[in-house]
Amino acid sequence: MAGATLSDVCDWLVVGGTGQVGGALLRLLGPRAISAGRSPANPCLVDLEQLAEEPGQADRLMAEARPRTVVIAAAATNVDRCESEPAMANAVNATAPAALARAAHRIGAKTVFVSTEYVFDGEAGPYDEDAEPRPLSVYGSSKAAGEQAVLSADPDAIVVRTTVVYGPERQGRNFAYRLAGHLRAGKVLRVPSDQISTPTYNRDLATALVQLAQSSLRGIVHVAGPCLLGRDGFAVEVAREAGLDGTLIESVKTASLSQVARRPLRAGLISRRANEWGSHPVRGTAAAVADWRGDTYGLTWP
Repeated sequence: MAGATLSDVCDWLVVGGTGQVGGALLRLLGPRAISAGRSPANPCLVDLEQLAEEPGQADRLMAEARPRTVVIAAAATNVDRCESEPAMANAVNATAPAALARAAHRIGAKTVFVSTEYVFDGEAGPYDEDAEPRPLSVYGSSKAAGEQAVLSADPDAIVVRTTVVYGPERQGRNFAYRLAGHLRAGKVLRVPSDQISTPTYNRDLATALVQLAQSSLRGIVHVAGPCLLGRDGFAVEVAREAGLDGTLIESVKTASLSQVARRPLRAGLISRRANEWGSHPVRGTAAAVADWRGDTYGLTWP
């Protein structure tokens, strides 16, 4: 963790501000937020693998930043890499978030931990908050462990599960960017038809996260898009709304992709608690892509 000149008090500390969820939060919050992560561009340098080994770093970070709200959006999200590196996955996705939540709780800050539908087995989705986690992969297991570790460290924390997040992203790595890159180059993209989920627009997710963090809710909350789609159907919708050639999308079965880790197939999330509370709704694909194309927030449209 590097020394940095910070304001006396920051409203929000976003751990993982270079990722797409953290980046969307930083764009929404503006000067009210600071970013903590591995990039030298961040005001606070934090390596979650190191933090897992030295949890005292979390207390020093909180003392330095003095946030009112801490959003833990950083994660090891490469599902196949996690399968071959379980120690790394558990350090980044469970041990380090628990240390951050514990340190935030000590200074009276609210903790928001971003999790995933991969905590479920994909046998009977979409899932609401009462469904029992049954992860299939190391990634899913590490995130499920992270959820419990965060809530144990800070019983007032909110764990927000989401899935298939897309939208403007500085690194340009989410599925919509990959899809657009292939189609613009005239290349066929093989997309699974049997991975069914609820795609989530990152700008709407960020708004919902801010609202939920300011609420009295705690525990597990789902925030995801309203449409249950196969990954291929989602790809076709994005292509159509973006004016790209959807005929280059080839629907295939997951088994043909030779992925290392198992994926939950019939998954997706039902945002029951968020909807009951009245948080910002997540738009469907057509409205989301129209919003994205209308304002790229200074980022390149794919």
